[in-house]
Amino acid sequence: MSGYRVPFQDAESEFTEKRSRFISHIWRVENEEEARARIEEMRRRYYDARHNCWCYLLREGGTVRYSDDGEPQGTAGQPMLNVFQREEVTNLCCVVTRYFGGVLLGAGGLTRAYSRGAKDALDAAGTAKVSLWTLWDVPCPYSLLERVKLDAATQGGVIRGAEYGADVLLRTAFPPEGAAAFAQRLTELSAGQLEMLPAGEEYLPGPREN
Repeated sequence: MSGYRVPFQDAESEFTEKRSRFISHIWRVENEEEARARIEEMRRRYYDARHNCWCYLLREGGTVRYSDDGEPQGTAGQPMLNVFQREEVTNLCCVVTRYFGGVLLGAGGLTRAYSRGAKDALDAAGTAKVSLWTLWDVPCPYSLLERVKLDAATQGGVIRGAEYGADVLLRTAFPPEGAAAFAQRLTELSAGQLEMLPAGEEYLPGPREN
């Protein structure tokens, strides 16, 4: 698997269209339980809203669900879903809440408004590519600690934890090809005295793409 795109972070956005207030929320989720919990959270928070329309997409099993929540069929959940499918983003849940302003928008107006709500939320969240990262334990003397951290970050690595004793053992993760470049730098930095220890691999999101 070469990778897939997910929201970089949770986000919200808001706009008003012909006096109707549209409030959008988006989250990265890993399963249906998480998605359903987010939807219920919004229903409780915006209990007095006319509509809480939603959709979610999960990569595993190709799960896709959506709801118009009382809006005319096909004017809310499906247009929201289409935004994420066009952007090729998955493992997300989005809820667009509407407080009705007294002016009917019509089917076309509703479709555009809910599509905008989904797109605005995604723009606010940004995206990240999930790929297979390698995990490494990096032993390091205190005298080189800050330099090792800096060099790891330069190669896209992430420090996930540390154990402190006579020396420091850094728990690190690197995106594809980042570990090889860092290993070379570690050899140079320590005159060949330090060596990375493999600790597995894991699918992880990378930096924000936009």
